[in-house]
Amino acid sequence: MSAYSIWILEYANVPDAPTSSLVYGQHNVGVEKLPYAYTLLRGNGMNILLDCGMNAASHGMEFVKRYNVSDWISPTQVLAEVGLTPEDITHCILTHAHFDHMGGLELFPNAKFYIQQHELESWVSAMAMERRFRWLMRATDTGDMIYAVQLAREGRMIGVPGDVDNLLPGIDVRLAKDTHTAGSQYVVIRNDQRAESEDVYIYTGDLIYRHENLHGGQPDDPEYLPVGYALGSQTNLVMASDEVMKGVGNDIRRVLIPHEGKMTTLYPSRVSKSGHYIVEVALRKDDTSRVA
Repeated sequence: MSAYSIWILEYANVPDAPTSSLVYGQHNVGVEKLPYAYTLLRGNGMNILLDCGMNAASHGMEFVKRYNVSDWISPTQVLAEVGLTPEDITHCILTHAHFDHMGGLELFPNAKFYIQQHELESWVSAMAMERRFRWLMRATDTGDMIYAVQLAREGRMIGVPGDVDNLLPGIDVRLAKDTHTAGSQYVVIRNDQRAESEDVYIYTGDLIYRHENLHGGQPDDPEYLPVGYALGSQTNLVMASDEVMKGVGNDIRRVLIPHEGKMTTLYPSRVSKSGHYIVEVALRKDDTSRVA
């Protein structure tokens, strides 16, 4: 029996993301649509976001223009589709600090946030470097980092020291050091709450953008192809991909990828009036379907 209902909720997209930024080595292939989505878990008396998206209505506008982010809607609109408000979010696990994963901190006023200590430390170091190193900060908003420090002072931003079991009930985090970013983490959801779970999902953040990263376009003879955009080691990304696949028993359906539009084909889904998709991955027995 599922402890958490799980939904993937699209909130924006990039209509023309270069394929080479998503799958390593795919040069001169062209562009494709890249969805931006929240992943929401509801259960055990909590409403948990995995990453908090971005805020296109404030300082995030710079990144909207830089990356051609389109069709952004507020979390008020997104969460209304599952009967919640931003104020209802109690916890948020941040996989990394890029603008589209940590840019929405201010939008969830009652949430407690969790991020790898090493991730925060690495961005503070990058911010202090000379201007010629500014590419390192190209997808990270210094305003988000400053706000994260303020939240830490308030006790609402918690630094995670590496791998942690039961960060929240049935939810583990795993450090993927020196991969997409210096301190990226992925999230293991044991949805039956058992230590030796038979109902595991893994949320990848940006360690994986596409199913092609996991099978290279050859599901019958898979080859790991890392994401195209990484600040760290591509070798480490390949190893992290293997950890993820082993963690779900090589069942690609149980890999929750926030930028993969094909999630809509793996689970029940619908398109909202705003034109954004809602994917229902799991449903608690006492919960109501939001896609039926």
